[in-house]
Formats: sequence, structure tokens, C-alpha cells
Amino acid sequence: MDKGRFALPAPVTDWATAVGVAALLLGTGLSGQPPAGSRGLLGCVLLAAGGLALAARRRAPLVVLAVTGLAAVGSLAAGFEVLAVSYLVAVYGAVRAGHRAVAVVASVGLVAVLHLTALVFHDGPAREVVAQARNTLELAWLIAAFAAGEAVRQAEGRADEAERTREEAARHRADEERLRIARELHDSLTHQISVIKVQSEVAVHVARRRGERVPEALLAIQEAGREASRELRATLEALRDDDTTPPHGLDHISNLVKGFRTTGLETTLTTEGHPHAVPAAVGRTAYRIVQESLTNVARHAAATTASVLIEYRPDTLAIRVDDDGKATPLPAPTPGLGLLGMRERVTALGGRLRTGPRSAGGFTVQAELPTNGAS
Repeated sequence: MDKGRFALPAPVTDWATAVGVAALLLGTGLSGQPPAGSRGLLGCVLLAAGGLALAARRRAPLVVLAVTGLAAVGSLAAGFEVLAVSYLVAVYGAVRAGHRAVAVVASVGLVAVLHLTALVFHDGPAREVVAQARNTLELAWLIAAFAAGEAVRQAEGRADEAERTREEAARHRADEERLRIARELHDSLTHQISVIKVQSEVAVHVARRRGERVPEALLAIQEAGREASRELRATLEALRDDDTTPPHGLDHISNLVKGFRTTGLETTLTTEGHPHAVPAAVGRTAYRIVQESLTNVARHAAATTASVLIEYRPDTLAIRVDDDGKATPLPAPTPGLGLLGMRERVTALGGRLRTGPRSAGGFTVQAELPTNGAS
């Protein structure tokens, strides 16, 4: 529940309550006719111990319930007729913590034990003895403590539920905003990519009508435009919670590799280990790493070959993309958005990404994605 601006820390409040209850019990017990000798000393110790035990009622409510109950029984046996305030506070704490059944059973048992203790250790008529036990733990006070604990527990539960509702509403608004941005981005990119796709298809069509050889680069542009359009549609549908066109994952990497072969880049795909199911986010990230790596190779590396290795490990999916292009040993002044995006995806999954030149020439991209033991 919400606390005021000047609310004391819980430990301070607990200790203040414990010391106050201990002082109240001792004051009440010593104000009458306390037993003399060792019995009186033992009773005072038990009264103080029962009160001070309340300092731990938040951390160990059931232990405190047992300690205060035993202290009430012991002080009654020692000859003190004091209302077991410490036990009532312990009942309140236990019920507030959700231990209602335990509190009921313990209280019923304690009432019976207090009556038995009074009969065994106190002399006099049975009616007076029963009255002494009743004065130690009155049912009305016990019911009040139980009701107070239950009321506070329900109030705190409603407050927690309201907090969860606010968080869910905030997440819902954030999801709606992301979807709106995705739609706007989709509309903007779709137009530009459509222009590229149409122009490339016209160029291919014109070249074929003239009987000219269509350049591989032009065919690659045409296919890349089609693939980009499909991915934009798939991404937007995924954001709309439409599972009819799931995002690309591990199963699509082979087709991705085949697509890059049409650009003149000799690309191979190798799978090692025992293939097993991985979380969807891991599969999508693996696909994006391979896609971005091969795209960088085709655009910037002047490479002729590239290799993709997918290795299934017990708790990790390892991806490695190597090429034989020209890789400078010095890092670029400004990292590309592609590598930055890969690093963000891998980091979000708790994985590791290493990129850099190879000693034998070319460039390498290595990623390790935890699969959390999925199988």
C-alpha cells in the first residue's frame, strides 16, 4: 500500500511496536501481585520475550506466532494474568501475510492449552481458573485481531491489483504506439521499395525484350525488392498479432543463403550438433544475423565466398558467418546500423556477439544465443 511522505521504515516500526508491547506486558504484569522468586522472574522474561519477538513478525510471521503463544502459556503458568497482547499482534501479522488457516488452528489450540495450564498450575474453584485463562486470551480480542489482519490483507491485495492494472494499461498504450509507428514506417518504406521493385522489373523486362543479358546485380535488386516487401508485410502482421505469416526464423536461413547465391556470392550453409527447437526470439535473431552479415558481405566486402555455420549446443545456438573479402584491421570510424542492430538483438537475449577481421583474411561475425535449455 502507498505510504505517506513521512512514514517510518518498516524495521523501525516493527521494533517500536515490539518494545511498546513488551513494556505494556511487563507494566501490566508488575502492576498487580506478581509471583515472588524465580517464578516471577521467569514470567517477566517470558512477557518481555513475547513482546520483543514481534520485531520479526514481517519476516517470520509463523515463528513469531509460535513464540508469542508459548510465551503466553509460560507466563500464565508462572502466575501472571495478563492479556496476551503479543499473541494478538502476531495473529494480525500472520493473517495479513496470508496464513489464515494456520492462525485459526494455532489460536484454537492455544485457547485449549491455556485452560489446561490454568487448571494444572492454579489453585481455586474451576470457574475462577477458567476465568484466568479467559483473561489471558479473550475470544473477542482474538476475533478482532483476525478481522483486522484480513481487512489489511485484502486492502493490500486490491492495491497490488490496481498497480498491476495500471502497468498493464501502460504496456497496452506502449504496444498501441509501437503498432502505430510500425504502420507509418510500413507505409513509408512500402512506397519506396515498391518504386525500386517496379523500376527493376521494368529494367529486366526491357532487357529481355531487347534480347540482352540481364545483369546479375539487377536480378538481385529485383529479388531483394520482392523480399523486402514480403518482410514488411510479415512484420506488420506479426505486430497485429496475426500468426498466419510468422516472422522468418531458422527454417528460412537455407532459402536466404540460396537467394544470395544469385548475386554471385558463393555461399554455403553448414549445420552442426543435434537440431532442436529454440525459442522464437532466438530463431528470429539468428535469421537477422545471417541476413545482415551476408548483406554486408555482398555490399561492402568484395568477397567471392561466404560460409554460414549454425551450431546447436545444449544451451546455446551459435552462429558464425565468414567471408574472404577485404577486411581492414582498423575498425570503421562510425559503426554501421546493421552491426549495431545485431548487437542490440543479441544483447537483449543475453547472448554474445563478436565481429572483426579474420587472421586468414576476410571478416567474421560470431554470435552465441542462449536457448535456456529448450529442446
